[in-house]
Amino acid sequence: MSDTDAVRGSSEGFADIMSQLDYPMYIVTTRGGEERSGCLVGFTTQTGIDPARFLVAISNKNHTFRVAQDAEYLAVHVLSPENRSISELFGEQTGDEIDKFAQCSWSEGPHGLPILDGAAGWFVGRVLDRFDLGDHSGFLLDPEEGELRENLDTLLTFRDVSDMEAGHGA
Repeated sequence: MSDTDAVRGSSEGFADIMSQLDYPMYIVTTRGGEERSGCLVGFTTQTGIDPARFLVAISNKNHTFRVAQDAEYLAVHVLSPENRSISELFGEQTGDEIDKFAQCSWSEGPHGLPILDGAAGWFVGRVLDRFDLGDHSGFLLDPEEGELRENLDTLLTFRDVSDMEAGHGA
């Protein structure tokens, strides 16, 4: 996933600006019935303080998108640079072809969601709304429960994963 790929189809000035920015990467996991899914995401932001809100954008080509369409909750995992290997699993592989959870350590968390054992932190949010964002869909979350497992002075960022081959295109 190159800087250029991240802004493909944008105006030249916008593409130039976006290629210079670095932002945190997250892994989102969810469950639909007995099916678990998860993916690496970079398009996220806190959107409110009181009440707390968080927006996650998931590619509409992604297996996780299809599972999340009917999910009531999503789990958002915060990553440190030490989480590079799990980010590769959730960023380079697709749930259409493999069970990612068979290849990593996780526990069942609130609402039966898979919580990744190695993540620096995580929170679960109830999906309040879904938005069409072009090639991604936005999921507006009401954060309910979470855990900070380590100091977040260094996060895994887009530049840390920009050499990965995405499991799905944008």
